Amino acid sequence: MSEEKTDKVPEKKTESLMDHIKTLFIAALVALTVRTFFYEPFHIPSGSMEPSLLVGDYLFVSKFSYGYSNYSFPFSPNILSDRLFGSTPKRGDVVVFRLPSDDKIDYIKRVIGLPGDKVQVKKGILYINDKAIERRIISGGSYSIYLETFPDDTESHKIMEFSDRGPLDNTPIFVVPEGHFFAMGDNRDNSLDSRAESGHVGFVPFKNLIGRAEIIFFSVDNNVSWWNPLNIPSSIRGYRLLKLIN
Repeated sequence: MSEEKTDKVPEKKTESLMDHIKTLFIAALVALTVRTFFYEPFHIPSGSMEPSLLVGDYLFVSKFSYGYSNYSFPFSPNILSDRLFGSTPKRGDVVVFRLPSDDKIDYIKRVIGLPGDKVQVKKGILYINDKAIERRIISGGSYSIYLETFPDDTESHKIMEFSDRGPLDNTPIFVVPEGHFFAMGDNRDNSLDSRAESGHVGFVPFKNLIGRAEIIFFSVDNNVSWWNPLNIPSSIRGYRLLKLIN
């Protein structure tokens, strides 16, 4: 009886190990599927989208919002000649895209100009198709926060201006080509975006869009020390958790 029990123990251990491997494989497959086709997490590393997005924000980007391109998949394999199930973003969407000058880098900006639009900034005021876009100041100081509202949008979004005399506060007229978009950061004086053409950002091709920023699921103060777990709870920005992005 003792020998029979001993013979069965390794078999049970083997079955248990295989169950764990199967569980891990299924979990990895589900996570990869969700990340590829539905939602991908992103981290905000710079202040170019302040005050809408802060350094330390973690957000989900919907991959299905504009359809799928080669950049939707891990390692960006060249398997699609065109965008699959493509849907055009609307003006005001906050989007993640691959930098046209270096498609290994992800950028996040707000869509300002659609194909065929004329975009210009004059003395800090944004003009689309020769019409000044309304902005209303809501706070001032060392920098000003404005509410900016597009004519075809029912919602306003916040922008930040340190002055109206910065290097990108007066631009030529940009005519957005077909199949491209004009994107700008909400921190208008501290954003490398479509206003910076040569060798930088320029117009964003439709194929470079990864998805639309939807919700902030986690946020920590930029000064958080990850090496000291005891300080992490006090660094969490509770007021930003599960905050929708507009």
